[in-house]
Amino acid sequence: MQTYGKVDSKFRFVIVASKRAKQILRGSKIKIRTKSKNPIRIAQIEVKAGLVDYEILKPIQEELAEVEEQVLSVDAAIAEDAEEAGGDVAGDDEPGEEVESEDVVGTDYDDELPSEPIGGAKEDE
Repeated sequence: MQTYGKVDSKFRFVIVASKRAKQILRGSKIKIRTKSKNPIRIAQIEVKAGLVDYEILKPIQEELAEVEEQVLSVDAAIAEDAEEAGGDVAGDDEPGEEVESEDVVGTDYDDELPSEPIGGAKEDE
């Protein structure tokens, strides 16, 4: 297994190194001497050497509780919307009940096509 310095996982290593590389790109002072000019490589070396400090933030419990309260059943939300609109909920028809639909009148679009090309293009004679 490769070593990632004081970082506990390769995923955290990638996150810390990428944030450090962004700092270097924005003009932050480099903390180590190296031949490389690539900010990503410099950031990786700094993280492996333990020169980059980072903090793992814990999520706040209050925020998690609010998210759980906001989760609703999709069926309940659809039923509420239908009741507010004054309509029936889809699927409330009794089995065997026929639902009438409106006939759609078709249009023959071929009769309405222009005789000249669209966009003002002219045919070569």
